[in-house]
Amino acid sequence: MTIEAAAAAGPAPRIRLGMVGGGEGAFIGAVHRIAARLDDQYTLVAGALSSTAEKSLRSGAALGLERVYADYRTMADAEAARDDGIEAVVIVTPNDQHAPVAEAFLEAGMHVICDKPVTTTLADARRLEALARKQGRLFAVTHNYTGYPMVRQARRMVADDALGTIRVVQVEYAQDWLAGPLESTGQKQAEWRTDPKRSGLGGCIGDIGTHAYNLADYVTGLEVSALCAELSTFVAGRRLDDNVQVMLRYAKGARGLLWASQVAPGNENALRLRVYGSEGGLSWQQEHPNQLQWSPLGQPTQTIARGTAAAHADAARVTRIPSGHPEGYLEGFATIYAEVAQAIRAARDTSGSSALNPAVNFPTIADGIKCMAFIEAAVQSSAEGGRWVGLV
Repeated sequence: MTIEAAAAAGPAPRIRLGMVGGGEGAFIGAVHRIAARLDDQYTLVAGALSSTAEKSLRSGAALGLERVYADYRTMADAEAARDDGIEAVVIVTPNDQHAPVAEAFLEAGMHVICDKPVTTTLADARRLEALARKQGRLFAVTHNYTGYPMVRQARRMVADDALGTIRVVQVEYAQDWLAGPLESTGQKQAEWRTDPKRSGLGGCIGDIGTHAYNLADYVTGLEVSALCAELSTFVAGRRLDDNVQVMLRYAKGARGLLWASQVAPGNENALRLRVYGSEGGLSWQQEHPNQLQWSPLGQPTQTIARGTAAAHADAARVTRIPSGHPEGYLEGFATIYAEVAQAIRAARDTSGSSALNPAVNFPTIADGIKCMAFIEAAVQSSAEGGRWVGLV
């Protein structure tokens, strides 16, 4: 949502938001809280912020929440019984809690905004999709990189056939923060991300590999038909993968390569996408998010910058500040929240008189299912010596 659109929306009541997880010591909870408030569309009023009742209550008091609960089930029941109960819940727990928390709040009648990966199994993701459909509730997944203006620029250029027929897709996400046995030091984020009981089947592949996979999917719109993967664990004693290499076959003939690593020294959050077609190529890097490199076949490479006249309307509508001022990680999350807010407001209108802007888009449970299918196929392929595995 642009600043102008937010202003035009007028004084409509903010969406009453609840949060599960995200208490003391949780990095991603604070990110979600900032993002939800950036465009002034939400008010966080309730939370069950930790699996420990005492910590949840302490965390809620520190945030000044109106209502703080000892556990998420009590919260879902209590909020459903209130006339001013929450309309949507944000789930920012470790992965193993995503499905049970989402189920509880969907059954209580709330919309769901969930961190990725959406669950720990493909079966659970499909079950949640069916429940959301039955309950008539929105289910958003916060793949925040889809909210970056230049990512939306790239998506529009592919959709408009500026690149011609897509031939090659290269996507990578490299980090170095798990290059040593950080989980053995008591570091909270490393502990749960390397624990198969809390993280699920995948380590690196679920944590950042899904971001890379979703980014390529979002920009190209191509369906992966099969993959061949090798998941490696380089740090001694680690129970999940920390490096992932995947070859991709796309249904329309394109070929892809995905690399994700958390043991690559010198890399912080090096997410990069390159897409090559018969008429040109695109390159985008998350650490330089406000520029998109466009290389028309036989012509010099051009830089398309966020906030300039060269940017498409799809990029402009999610741009908040003038060019030359960096927008990135927090604003990407905020764009997802702003788009979801528009969908929730449209859902409020039972008369159907408030049509949702067709330009609004955000990752949904369907995208979460794609990522879970990717994880499970990659784990299977790797376990079977790199056999090509079809995606279901």
